[in-house]
Amino acid sequence: MAKKKIKEQKPSLISRFMKKLKTYFLTGILVTAPVGMTFYIAFKLVTYIDKWSNAIVPERFRSSPYLEADIPGLGVAVIIILLILIGMFTTGYVGRFFVRLGEKILFKMPFISSVYNLLKQVFETFFSGKKQSFNQVVLVEYPRKGTWVLGFVSAKTGGEVKHKIGGNVLNVFVPTTPNPTSGFLIFVDESEVIKLKMSVEDGLKLVISCGIVTPEKPMKR
Repeated sequence: MAKKKIKEQKPSLISRFMKKLKTYFLTGILVTAPVGMTFYIAFKLVTYIDKWSNAIVPERFRSSPYLEADIPGLGVAVIIILLILIGMFTTGYVGRFFVRLGEKILFKMPFISSVYNLLKQVFETFFSGKKQSFNQVVLVEYPRKGTWVLGFVSAKTGGEVKHKIGGNVLNVFVPTTPNPTSGFLIFVDESEVIKLKMSVEDGLKLVISCGIVTPEKPMKR
């Protein structure tokens, strides 16, 4: 007795239409959400700076007494102009004198000196443009065999640490997720790390997204 062939039921027109609507809806979220959130964060940041700058700008120079409303972004413009003027002043002879005098006073304060020195080094590293903070993304077997963490090579180990350990050792910063500004520093032999081709930016995206956003392909060298 021949077996009857069971015909596969094709999805109805309504179900296909609803599926397309769902696809379009999700695509719309993927397109608009990053843009919308970016502008929202930027707006909140500008609004916060505007409120904070009101304490600096004298009332007679504010826009509200004349226009009966605050101009969004005026505080940001004031801060930018103020920083430019401070930069112009400190590049001159008199400005450098006051900067050196202020640093001498700060360096004599027990706790303040350490905080100031650390912050100064961090800002000089990020804003000098002389060198990149991290130059290589690597995998390190940590904290036990078979478990790997993503790390960023900051430099080759030198000084007393290099003298005590010996060999080709790297300074590797292992960030925490999802906040890559915190983490810990480890010293690893170069032969025990796996160097990745992804860029430092892609590595940071991987850390911040908790592994959700991964680079599609290795960066060409």
